[in-house]
Amino acid sequence: MSQYTDIAVIGAGHAGIEAALAAARTGIDTVLFTMSLESIGNMPCNPSIGGTGKGHLVYEIDALGGEMGRVADLVTLQSRTLNLGKGAAVHSKRIQADRKEYHKQMKYVLENTDNLRLVQAEIASIQVDNGAVSSVTTRLGENWQCRCAIICTGTYLKSRIFVGDVNYESGPDGFLAATGLSASLRSLGLQLMRFKTGTPARVKRDTIDFSGLEEQRGEVPITPYSSLTEDAFFDGLKQIPCHIVYTNAETHRVIRENITRSAMYSGQIHGVGPRYCPSIEDKLVRFSDKERHQLFVEPVGADSQEIYLQGFSTSLPVDVQRDMLHSLPGFEKAEIMRYAYAIEYDCLDPTQLYATLECKKIHGLYGAGQFNGTSGYEEAAAQGLIAGLNASLKLRGKEPLILTRSESYIGTLIDDLVTKGTNEPYRMMTSRSEYRLLLRQDNADTRLTAKGYAAGLISEERYASFLKKQGQIKKEIQRLQCTHYSPEHCNPFLASHGMKAVGSGVSLADLLRRPGITYEMLAEIDDQRPSLPPRVITSVEVSVKYEGYIKRQISEVHRHEKLESRRIPEDLDYSAIRGLRLEASQKLTAVKPITVGQASRISGVSPADISVLLIYLGLY
Repeated sequence: MSQYTDIAVIGAGHAGIEAALAAARTGIDTVLFTMSLESIGNMPCNPSIGGTGKGHLVYEIDALGGEMGRVADLVTLQSRTLNLGKGAAVHSKRIQADRKEYHKQMKYVLENTDNLRLVQAEIASIQVDNGAVSSVTTRLGENWQCRCAIICTGTYLKSRIFVGDVNYESGPDGFLAATGLSASLRSLGLQLMRFKTGTPARVKRDTIDFSGLEEQRGEVPITPYSSLTEDAFFDGLKQIPCHIVYTNAETHRVIRENITRSAMYSGQIHGVGPRYCPSIEDKLVRFSDKERHQLFVEPVGADSQEIYLQGFSTSLPVDVQRDMLHSLPGFEKAEIMRYAYAIEYDCLDPTQLYATLECKKIHGLYGAGQFNGTSGYEEAAAQGLIAGLNASLKLRGKEPLILTRSESYIGTLIDDLVTKGTNEPYRMMTSRSEYRLLLRQDNADTRLTAKGYAAGLISEERYASFLKKQGQIKKEIQRLQCTHYSPEHCNPFLASHGMKAVGSGVSLADLLRRPGITYEMLAEIDDQRPSLPPRVITSVEVSVKYEGYIKRQISEVHRHEKLESRRIPEDLDYSAIRGLRLEASQKLTAVKPITVGQASRISGVSPADISVLLIYLGLY
């Protein structure tokens, strides 16, 4: 009953997929355990990938050699870039995905990856020997010896479904809950939390009257998530439109009159829910002054009748769900195919992890995804990639990959989790990064592909293609800076666009920096421009337009690098440091920051405490 693998990955959601692929692709024997082979890459909530901040994560996952972006491109039903009316730093791609096709594609990739085995089994316990992971055991009693284990349990861990006054043990979408592992983790001394999330009902497409709904069409052209996807891949794609509908006074009446029947407000649910994705009844309580709330009507698949109502999640009883739905214009005769529910589950206090996502108490034990207290497929996949890669690097005797806040949203996400912790499901947003102008979607490969190559996830061919693109960007920026035109050449162009004339020669880069002028518009006077791929043009345009702001932010990064480079001994006894406040000593002891920079971001550690720490370490 005993078998062996180097790395055991527990759970095949978005975190588990990336963790297993990262480990296996770097040559490490890996087994990916899943409660059901049919739940691989499941999307129990929104049938979408990306969005504000989240789209950045997908680009970063791809730049490091992950899989989410490539498969998202393959299953795109519609693509839109959000926040185009704002600066380039917050432009965020979001696609509607074919849910079943995503599962199918990811399962195919996993089944055909060398060094990777898929096993349908529930992991019931983890064994530890001399402070390090030694094996995992399935519910059927099979023992798998391993050197590392990565927990990616999503919302399955001791999970419970709530619909009105009905609640029962279950995972999302009717899959089985993982019932045994929580007790095993607690017995190992790990501190678990109880979080909750929810999902709306799925409605039959043919029973909706779309004629009065506001239509949302996809963008053209579509920029792929993955550098492996050719720009021409989306040519001719018939995108499926989304729609918008609004709640009204009748919807709100139905909810308010029945709100005590919601599991959220009847005292049945004790887990903490996501602040940025509340249930519809929670919205009515928190935003009582609002006359209506926007809902997004989204397709689940090209060949599916199921429609997802984003923003309409609830734990109200089924009869109330029907009345709520029928109060919406166009939904008077709508039929529910799957009822909405809330789900509670166990997760880890992430301050028990290092920035590598390895557990501080147990060597070789890693956590990723919603198990670490996050929400969202993209946050999960990003953590899975880092956990899987770091477990592989550990077993190969190499230095871990720790991304900084200044070079990635993934670094920001992980630093927030392990340094500050979270008291609610954590969601990535562009506002969480102090360096967001440097962390754009268009330059994710510039920031991270070399790291993915060094870690073994980027092929030689792909790296050569990356270097070619970087060369094209650099050469074109130099050409724009060095190409000057006289006022006689420029002013007719400027006048035709209602812009102020120039009195002396000006470079193409200077013209491009003017508000309202795009790289495409400059073609009217720039007859020497080379033919470049769209993604190269985007990076060139953003780099030139925001050059001054980017330089200032880079200077800010350099100012903070001193603190980030000052490492703290792992065995430092903070209680022995005179002048350090008790609260700071306790917080530093619990978090065990790797650098002084990380220590400075811990809640409860003041600038004065950091000064005392620097003096003690002889770094002041």
